[in-house]
Amino acid sequence: MVSHRAMPDVPRPVVEYLARLLAGHRRVIGTRRGTRALGSFLQAVLVLRWFRDHRCVHCLARDAGISQATGYRYLHEGIDVLAAEAPGLAGVLEQGRRKGLPFVVLDGTLIRCDRVAGETERGTDLWYAIRIKRFAGNVQFLAAPDGTPLWVSDVEPGSTHDLAAARIHALPDLYQAARDGLPTLADIGYIGAGGGIHVPFRKHPDLPGDIGLGNETYNKLLRGLRFTGERAMAVLKQRWRTLQHVTLSPNRIGAVTQAALVLNNAWQ
Repeated sequence: MVSHRAMPDVPRPVVEYLARLLAGHRRVIGTRRGTRALGSFLQAVLVLRWFRDHRCVHCLARDAGISQATGYRYLHEGIDVLAAEAPGLAGVLEQGRRKGLPFVVLDGTLIRCDRVAGETERGTDLWYAIRIKRFAGNVQFLAAPDGTPLWVSDVEPGSTHDLAAARIHALPDLYQAARDGLPTLADIGYIGAGGGIHVPFRKHPDLPGDIGLGNETYNKLLRGLRFTGERAMAVLKQRWRTLQHVTLSPNRIGAVTQAALVLNNAWQ
């Protein structure tokens, strides 16, 4: 068998950035020189190929001339090193306020995963997302008005509603940001989120008539302002294709998405 080490189609500075993080991590944990099957640069290549090309891990390990077990170990190490660099929500909001952002956009995305056991209290599949009829994890994200992804949350099972996930991971900090002058725009999935979270008006099913011209105009304006921000995750999934279907444990989806955000920031 002939092995080869392909380079991912990412800018070399991104590879070097990850290699530096991995080298620093090895120093922290006391890895002795010459005891690893791959140097930090080639490990970075393996990790980036997985993120960029959505290749199977055993194929990447074969290309690198290492065992499948070592390939998985190196991949998880790379994910953890990157995810540790992901920005926290409070810091992102403070930075946005200092930059004078008029608002931020909150949305949720479902990241597909393999079938996994686990049930809700009602006996349904915990990780099954009815919205897309697939097993998935729910990740909340925040974007700037120009569509730049700013922050991603940890993962919740796919059956979790966006509002419930936002209450766990985002709303307390967003309330404070709104009090400081940085409001949040969101879609109808966040109706009831509370003050500072601007959502569309929706007609109450028990009331006659429509929502009124003024409310319709407000909804159109809100939709136009949200549009670019809501595309942030689509752009992230297109660049880092592994986010289209994570084949690792679904509990790793949050770390994988956070790692992809860090790589995206390094790319830009």
